[in-house]
Amino acid sequence: MDSSTNSLDSAEFPDRTSLMEVRLQAQEDEITLLKSSLADALRRIRLHDQLLPLLKQQLIAVNPGAARVLNQVCYSDSCSNNRKACVAHQPIPSHVFNSSSVRSTNGPTAAPVSVEPPTQDRSTQTVLTLSGLETAQTRPMLDLSRGLCSLRLEDALLHVDTSLSVESSRGKLHRVSGIDDEVEEAEEDEGLGGQDKDPGWSSSLEEPIQPTSIRSLQREDYLDRSSSPDEQSPTSTLGRSSDQNPRSTALPPILEGDKKPLVRMNSDKLISDKPRKRLEKKAASSANLLMRSPSLENRAKDLISNAGSGPRRGTYSQEQSIKMFIRGRPITMYIPSNIHNYEDLKMDTPAEKLELDWVYGYRGRDCRANLYVLPTGEAVYFIACVVVLYHINNRTQRHYRKHTDCVRCLTVHPDKVRIASGQAAGVDKDKPLLPCVHIWDSSTLVTLQQIGVGTFERGVGSVAFSFADSGAFLCVIDDSNEHMLSVWDPNKGTKHAEVKSTNEAVFVVDFHPSDSSKIITCGKSHVYFWTLSAGQFTKKQGIFGKYKKPKFIQCFVFSLTGDVLSGDSEGNILTWGKSAADIKTLGKGAKETFQIMRQTKAHEGSVFTLCTLPDGGLLSGGGKDRKIIRWSADLAPERECEIPEKFGAVRTLADIDGVELLVGTTRNAILRGSFSDGFVVIVQGHVDEMWGLATHPSQDIFLSCGNDKQVFLWNAEEHRMDWCTTLEEYGLCADFSPVGSVVSIGLSTGRWLVLDLLTREVISESTDGNEQQSVMRYSPDGSFLAVGSHDNFIYIYSVTENGRRYSRFGKCNGHSSFITHLDWSKDGKYIMSNSGDYEILYWDIAGGCKLLRNRYESKDREWASYTCVLGFHVIGVWLEGSDGTDINALCRSHSERVVAVADDFCKVHLFQYPCPKPKAPSHKYEGHGSHVTNVCFTYSDSHLLSMGGKDTCILQWKVQQVGDSRERLTSLSSTSTSSPEPAVC
Repeated sequence: MDSSTNSLDSAEFPDRTSLMEVRLQAQEDEITLLKSSLADALRRIRLHDQLLPLLKQQLIAVNPGAARVLNQVCYSDSCSNNRKACVAHQPIPSHVFNSSSVRSTNGPTAAPVSVEPPTQDRSTQTVLTLSGLETAQTRPMLDLSRGLCSLRLEDALLHVDTSLSVESSRGKLHRVSGIDDEVEEAEEDEGLGGQDKDPGWSSSLEEPIQPTSIRSLQREDYLDRSSSPDEQSPTSTLGRSSDQNPRSTALPPILEGDKKPLVRMNSDKLISDKPRKRLEKKAASSANLLMRSPSLENRAKDLISNAGSGPRRGTYSQEQSIKMFIRGRPITMYIPSNIHNYEDLKMDTPAEKLELDWVYGYRGRDCRANLYVLPTGEAVYFIACVVVLYHINNRTQRHYRKHTDCVRCLTVHPDKVRIASGQAAGVDKDKPLLPCVHIWDSSTLVTLQQIGVGTFERGVGSVAFSFADSGAFLCVIDDSNEHMLSVWDPNKGTKHAEVKSTNEAVFVVDFHPSDSSKIITCGKSHVYFWTLSAGQFTKKQGIFGKYKKPKFIQCFVFSLTGDVLSGDSEGNILTWGKSAADIKTLGKGAKETFQIMRQTKAHEGSVFTLCTLPDGGLLSGGGKDRKIIRWSADLAPERECEIPEKFGAVRTLADIDGVELLVGTTRNAILRGSFSDGFVVIVQGHVDEMWGLATHPSQDIFLSCGNDKQVFLWNAEEHRMDWCTTLEEYGLCADFSPVGSVVSIGLSTGRWLVLDLLTREVISESTDGNEQQSVMRYSPDGSFLAVGSHDNFIYIYSVTENGRRYSRFGKCNGHSSFITHLDWSKDGKYIMSNSGDYEILYWDIAGGCKLLRNRYESKDREWASYTCVLGFHVIGVWLEGSDGTDINALCRSHSERVVAVADDFCKVHLFQYPCPKPKAPSHKYEGHGSHVTNVCFTYSDSHLLSMGGKDTCILQWKVQQVGDSRERLTSLSSTSTSSPEPAVC
């Protein structure tokens, strides 16, 4: 008992450690966010203190009669910082919260001033609401007063000791549009723009901002009205001479009748208190926190022009933007000009839907006994969460898709119709996915019974139906520490008996073919013979005696005589039999035992699989020697063959008709053939994590690459592999040239190469940096190739001779983290890129790979492709609570009607395009058993390809038109084509 408890604790210890590490990381993120928010608040206080006298002067110049009202409202700001702190924390009497009349020195009783009581939220504790003071003459000043009141939280914070550690925080996590961006622009003008923009804090001290800095920034805004609300135009920045001090220019005179913007600050932030509440509560972890941020230039215009008019409803201007926060970092995206009423946009599910068309791959690298042949001529196997029924002659597929996580084991009922398949445990976001066994009908794909939900731990390792009673029982071994053995009624779903088997790994479980009360299990260094009687198990261990005890018993079968034949890691076939009790040695209480009756040397290395034939013969598959040997009933070798090394070792064997065989291999391939005719591959896939996926620009073919160093070219129309080649390094990204004759592949060491599709020869290769390449993208006309790297750079190459000659054109330098995604504009002159720190940058490639600091100018640019996961047109794909890594890839269809998303929770989503509003509805599709690393549409949008990571599975989805019920940006419609049957490779 103690030993089992200790083993359980040791097994749970890594899980507890991982959980604690996750909690610690979350706390560190919160601390970082709080530090940055505090530093940002202190910095805004200094800026506002310097801007307020100037703004007051300007308002008095416009409306001199309002000076008295303004002085009365702003009286509290003339107090000392200590006095402000005291007022901020002083309780307010209850009678103050009642509406009262306020006498004005200029006339009779003024409108009532309602004061809101303090709340628990510090950001609203001292905010006054002036409800009735607004008149035609005082509205601008009251707007300013509301802004002053909203600053009292920051005023109360001034008594905090602003030590160097706090002052050194850059605090860009809650950057205010129009104020903090001006500080960044000033830093960039001084040569700091090329440094890394750390979202957390920096070790360098910040210089106190002098009044001349504010005047300088105001003058730049005054002179350059075309600049964006957040960034200065590159023309004004580049046109300034280097010896000029940008902070030393004088403030222009204030023109009373001029409507030009005089100041630029985020009045929406000052006046509105609700965005600040949402920011404090959700900015650390929510990606759906979105707010409007119109520029203060327009707000200043409104303050002046509304002096003699009634209240105005807020509308969207050209400078308006949307801010999305991911892990506390603000991401600003500008609203395109053709969207006039952002709030009125409606997000619907797309008219298109997906239907699983084909599954590429087979899981043979780590699973046993997972390949069977049905009387219908279909081979049954599994990969990821899908059980595939592949018709060998017709070359068609059907799919059972009711599993919620990876399928781990499979068995066929004696009636050859019902199938039992067991899955592993998983997690869908915060919801656990419990392991269970599905019993389903192979002809209708209908689930008949779901067994063991909430009973099994970690997963189901092996399942088997009983034969003596026509499948009346089902035995299951789970993946818990004790590897629980249980027996179930497959018709009712009830459990008959359960027992702990062993703490060692268990590979196979099965009933004796002539007695359902006898069960055999084997695994690491053991063979157990179980007897079930009256709901109780008794166990007898197989005795090796004079024979060497192998490390693993990999498999076993039953001969026609009922003997147990096992294959072990020493390459032997062991024949087990029951021996009489040894009374002479063990005494009168001795019982019968199971011992080795015969040992037959079969293979070099392990014997991975055994398969009995109808005539009593036996097939064995070897690991190291990759041989398939046919044995007679008395275990005399008759024939043998060896499968090619590129397919790996023999994992499992399935008899088709006594002559032809199916062979599952450890390198995830299924071969079909016979000893006389040889074997050909009918199913093949990757054997390690995959990331690279690219579709041809004019044909139904696509390319995949991954950590197994293999590159596959697939034919999506015929559902087969055209060719495969092996690289020296991992292939992580790829893209076809628009010409269609070559494909470029980015590798894990900084190298990238170009392959000819016909000859598979490397026609060009280069090295950029010493870190992995993350994205390859040709320009629409094929004249440029952009290479995004993990060294934070984008390398641009000019392409000539139909994609066969490459020369360095330039390098895009400006990202502070590794490149994740990039897209070209339709004219091939600009690039939009994302990075690992959730940054969106735009580049002028034709102008010399220059960074476009005025991101506002790119809001109406059209993009040839859309794979960037961050952008205005794809805001809605981010779910609430996303942390920035939840979406691995997305792809817009060529018709620009839908966008497909690959997430970190094994799902593929289909959204309407564009989807610029949060919580956009989508169609969700399951099938992958690991994080989905990439998605891509075929050239005609007839199919979508999705690629799993660790599940080594590629799913091909057919795009179906359900009906178009709404207007789209484009009128093109994609056509779903039926796929012909594939040919044997």
